[in-house]
Amino acid sequence: MVQKLQVRRIRSADPAWGWISLSWLALALGGIYVLSARLSLSLLTPEGVAVFWPAAGVAAGALIAFGPRTRWAVAAGTMVATIVANLLGDRNLVSSIVFAMCNAAEALLTAGLIERYFGLYFSLDRLSQVLGLLVAAIIAAATSGIGGALGFWLFHGGATPILDTWQNWFASDALGIITIAPLVIGLASAAREPPRPNEVIEGLIALALLVVMCVITIAIPREPWTTVIPIALLFPILLWIAARCPPVFAAAAAFVVTLAIVWTTTIGIGRFGDASIPMADRVLAARGGILAVALCAYVLAALFAERRQHESVLAESEARLQEALTAGAVTTFVWEVDTGKSERSANAAEVLGFDPRQNLTASQFLSRIHPDDRQRFNAFVRGVTPERPTYVVTFRFKQADGQLVWLEETAKAEFDDIGGLLRLKGLTLDVTARKRSADQQSQLIVALDHHVKNLLARIALVAKGMRQNSVSLDVYIQALERRLESMADAHAMLSQSLQDGVELAELVRRQLAPYAADANTTIGGPNIALTVAATQGLAMVLHELATNAANYGALSTPHGRVEVSWNHETGEHAANLSIEWREMGGPPILASPQCKYGVSIIRNLVPNELGGSVDLMFESSGVRCRINVPFKAVRDEASSKPRDVWLRGSGAALVSQQLSEPQ
Repeated sequence: MVQKLQVRRIRSADPAWGWISLSWLALALGGIYVLSARLSLSLLTPEGVAVFWPAAGVAAGALIAFGPRTRWAVAAGTMVATIVANLLGDRNLVSSIVFAMCNAAEALLTAGLIERYFGLYFSLDRLSQVLGLLVAAIIAAATSGIGGALGFWLFHGGATPILDTWQNWFASDALGIITIAPLVIGLASAAREPPRPNEVIEGLIALALLVVMCVITIAIPREPWTTVIPIALLFPILLWIAARCPPVFAAAAAFVVTLAIVWTTTIGIGRFGDASIPMADRVLAARGGILAVALCAYVLAALFAERRQHESVLAESEARLQEALTAGAVTTFVWEVDTGKSERSANAAEVLGFDPRQNLTASQFLSRIHPDDRQRFNAFVRGVTPERPTYVVTFRFKQADGQLVWLEETAKAEFDDIGGLLRLKGLTLDVTARKRSADQQSQLIVALDHHVKNLLARIALVAKGMRQNSVSLDVYIQALERRLESMADAHAMLSQSLQDGVELAELVRRQLAPYAADANTTIGGPNIALTVAATQGLAMVLHELATNAANYGALSTPHGRVEVSWNHETGEHAANLSIEWREMGGPPILASPQCKYGVSIIRNLVPNELGGSVDLMFESSGVRCRINVPFKAVRDEASSKPRDVWLRGSGAALVSQQLSEPQ
């Protein structure tokens, strides 16, 4: 609606479009005003004032419906139409101009008050707005009545007191605004936001039935026992229209009844046209009937419209709440202790995993709690007291498909005056993901703690073993620093990928990186993730091989090369991880070196810690080392990543990718 109002304002700002539209509005309003004025002038009070002036409602309603941009078009149309209608009667030009100015001012004042207190967008779907229109009509009619009464007194004379003339002017104009302006406002609102087809059909049927009831009411004989019949016939239909249809239909119903009352009073038929009753009494009765029907219809329509709006807002709020509860895997519940009745939110079936058509009772819910948690759950429920009415408990719950989930229930108890438990209200949250994450985190912490302890123990052994073969303190410190850096690098790799394991290719590349030059290393093999123990052991072995190659072997000369390859082999008894280290192009090796600490690590660590074997050969062409590790000591990810990766150089540039893998 706000967007449509903005579009209308934009169009009104266009001079060409605005002047054309305002001109047509002034002409249309003037024509309707003249017709309604001529109808009103057919029934005058003895003072010469119309009993009912619907033209006032036409002008005020148009100005309220179309906004302040139309005020001068409405004022001009009202004044011209008033002058024409009065000149067609028995009024002179001067009095017609006075009355025209009063009618235009009345419409402007009514719309100004509405705009001042209710804004530009005004409708009759709120009781405050209905009452506001009533007050604005009273103020505007009373104000314009002063000018109208003076006009009658100055230009038409007569013995009628000026106060009586003012009263009749005030009553006729106020009734015109109250009965006709809501219809104009409602029609304009319906044009902007058309009602649903079913509402239109139902409203037209109700209005047609109202016309029939009005005819029956007019036709019934004027007997004492028929006094209550009009109310009995009309009120149920007015109630139906107010309760089931938009407010515009209530305004149309009030207009139909008003038209029937004015018509019967004018032509002298029915209850309001009884010639035996003085005209003053008949006019008073007609005005009272019109006012009663109009206010009854508007008030009922506003009350029911407010109720529909509140229901719509409540339904939207409930829908948003259910969406939020579903997104957060939270359900609400209320358990009545006396009856055992349990009510849960609409998403409970999805969270708790039961049939939505099934009503999960408190006993059924309790039976699905894990037996190991059931007693503790009951203890929390039974332990609530007026001093400690809340509890939070986490438990396992078995769904209908057998899946076990973790639930966290937060509840608050309500008690009677003597401390008896009445009901429990609270939330049930699915914390399965949180529990699994916490368990996984605990496992990772335990694994990391175990890894750190092993690392510290290994450092102590390395430091102790190296001391025996060190020729000097400086040599000892330098060698120890290099080995500690290698172990720290392996530890960092484990910390980064403790859950998934360390890739063997990355471990080899990192151990060769301090000593390798461009194009002097080639590594390759299937993707294999190592366990913690395998990572620590192989890191130390590879470090010793790389250090030996850098000091004495292939990596000590510009033309030397080192090739490291591995494969997943299946033997007679078990699968093994086979790693091949080969040096080429280095200085010739004349004999096997003495069994120093580094050589002892290469030969003894894998058999002792990983249950594998090491074949270390010091050939004249270069060192060769073949390492076999039982595959149970590592975790093979080749099935999920079935490709071979061959890397060359310290930068580990990709050489080739093979989509097959040895089995």
